[in-house]
Amino acid sequence: MTISEKAAYLKGLAEGLNIGCETNEAKLLNAIIDLLGDMAEEFENVNDAISDLGDEVDAISDDLEDVEEVVFNDEDGDEDYEEDGEPMLYTVKCPACGNEITVDEDVLELGSIKCPNCSEPLEFEFDEDDECGCECECGCSESDKD
Repeated sequence: MTISEKAAYLKGLAEGLNIGCETNEAKLLNAIIDLLGDMAEEFENVNDAISDLGDEVDAISDDLEDVEEVVFNDEDGDEDYEEDGEPMLYTVKCPACGNEITVDEDVLELGSIKCPNCSEPLEFEFDEDDECGCECECGCSESDKD
């Protein structure tokens, strides 16, 4: 039995017992029963709102999962990210001023940027199949395959 049903039962019971409004006790009892009915109705409204809110939170959670999948997963299996989920960073040295700049994969894919120190254009060329990004001049495992 719900709270509303219980409040309605008490109201019906009071009416069945012919509790009128003649005595002060009857007036008090009827006011309490009316208050219980109002409270029961308000509880139902709050429960409905909580249920609706829960549905909205579930929908937001589903949408967030979709966004996380797009942001944190790429077709290559997260090769552009380190183990902790942070993007891979690369250090680039400007040939004109010697300033070292740290860039991520997205900046490298642009192909070129201006040096923030001297505004000299910096062009990036890389082979996507070359995992080390240095054409195996660093002594990585790629050069061991030859």
